[in-house]
Amino acid sequence: MSTELLKLANVHAYYGKSHVLHGVSMSVGEGEIVSLLGRNGSGRSTTVKAIMGLVDATGSVSFKGQELVGRKAFEIAHRGVGYVPENRDIFPKLTVHQNLLLGQKSGARKGRWDFDDMYTMFPRLKERQHTEAGVLSGGEQQMLTLCRTLMGDPDLIMIDEPTEGLAPKIVELVGEYLRELKRRGISVLLVEQKLTIALEVSERCLVMGHGRIVFEGTPTALRADAYVRKEWLEV
Repeated sequence: MSTELLKLANVHAYYGKSHVLHGVSMSVGEGEIVSLLGRNGSGRSTTVKAIMGLVDATGSVSFKGQELVGRKAFEIAHRGVGYVPENRDIFPKLTVHQNLLLGQKSGARKGRWDFDDMYTMFPRLKERQHTEAGVLSGGEQQMLTLCRTLMGDPDLIMIDEPTEGLAPKIVELVGEYLRELKRRGISVLLVEQKLTIALEVSERCLVMGHGRIVFEGTPTALRADAYVRKEWLEV
């Protein structure tokens, strides 16, 4: 088992008075891809937001041994946690290149990723680097968001529904992107509804239901567990 990079212990999260997460405990190891699966409303996005400091949470979220609960999102990002939200959050009036530039952390240390890496991984972005991001297709915007987060050189990247609404060809590109992260030793927490991509790239799968983890195991174990798939995943 790889060294634990991220560890959640008994995390509860709330939107106002609404109690969404009920004691979530999980971990992501160094260089490991973990998929967080479940139906809409099961608590997957809230878990990621709790890690990122974007919702009120209690319990413990530690990253590289440091407690994150109570810290602000920008402080968490500076510690090396990258977050790709479901709604993409690009700057529509800025060009592709300018959006990527905004992702870079200021400081003397050169990151593991540069513009060439991004344009090699997604040649389409290179073609459109001087285009305003607002006119890109949904798939291109998703590529841009993924790349902009990487430009900040995170040790862990949390990606919420990266393949939602994308054409099969783009979904393949996203899968290749995830494999590239794995090759470079970046840890990934992937929130996904598409089982195929999650089972292909993950070392471990966690399934959520009603704000709790209801299954943890390898992709092989999840494939073999018809009950969990039927009860918690299939629509």
